[in-house]
Amino acid sequence: MKKLINDPADVVPETLKGFAAAHADLVTVHFDPDYVVRADAPVRGKVGLVSGGGSGHEPLHAGFVGVGMLDAAVPGAVFTSPTPDPILEATKAVDGGAGVLHIVKNYTGDVLNFETAAELAEMEDITVKAVVVNDDVAVEDSTWTAGRRGVAGTVLVEKIAGAAAERGDDLDAVVAVAEKVIGQVRSMGVALTACTVPHAGKPSFDLGDDEIEMGVGIHGEPGRSRQPLVSANEITDQLVDAILADLKLEGGEVLLFVNGMGGTPESELYIVYGHARARLEAAGLTVSRSLVGNYITSLEMQGCSVTVLKLDDELTTLWDAPVHTVALTRGV
Repeated sequence: MKKLINDPADVVPETLKGFAAAHADLVTVHFDPDYVVRADAPVRGKVGLVSGGGSGHEPLHAGFVGVGMLDAAVPGAVFTSPTPDPILEATKAVDGGAGVLHIVKNYTGDVLNFETAAELAEMEDITVKAVVVNDDVAVEDSTWTAGRRGVAGTVLVEKIAGAAAERGDDLDAVVAVAEKVIGQVRSMGVALTACTVPHAGKPSFDLGDDEIEMGVGIHGEPGRSRQPLVSANEITDQLVDAILADLKLEGGEVLLFVNGMGGTPESELYIVYGHARARLEAAGLTVSRSLVGNYITSLEMQGCSVTVLKLDDELTTLWDAPVHTVALTRGV
């Protein structure tokens, strides 16, 4: 295992210490329990947005804490859900009196621990609602989930719901916007290589030099098939075909998001983006918004995911709204 780490047990706290030192203008990092909040939290009268999950997916979620997106992020150990205690403390820290929304990726540990934290927060008179992101079309049930996994679509939910909260929408309205995005976003990914979890010290699965895992999960879970390596266009066709078959769009505008898994050069992501866009346009869709880069990673895994979000005027306006976070900033 070759990694720029000291002790595998110290990866998350040392990451958070460095993150806090580098971005003190945008965030405040709390330790024991660990969570990250925007520097001006809590914002009075504003719905607070909290998300989180296992570390190893950076910049998700801490990189999206700031104006126009999340109010707090709660990191667990690598690929391991945070426990209810830090989720509760983060919820309390961002409660500005208008309620708090939990944005939860659909993994069993995340769902259970966020539910417990919400119950504890309600006992302290904080109104909490939750949405569960389940955008992965690759498989219905997985090693880590009941139902579909929550993957790159989570970034779009956090951005759009965050913009709704920032403009002053009440809790029910922010929930409705988040649920609209969840209902209209689909993703699928592919792995060219496995990743190595620091405390495991070896690749999370075996993949031959000439093999790919089509439909892989963000923790290295099995996908739809193990198959021979083919060209970028052929891989992209499979990803786009699966998304279009599920989303069943008949014209209209979409956002196309090509996400890197951590070890893929941007040049390759743009190759995928170019072909995916051509495929969507050939299907009668208009790609009016785009995002390309490493936003929800799987440590150093080589591979990518394609995400398509059906847009309308409201979602487009919220996507375009100003945002100022470590990993996503524009319009400010």
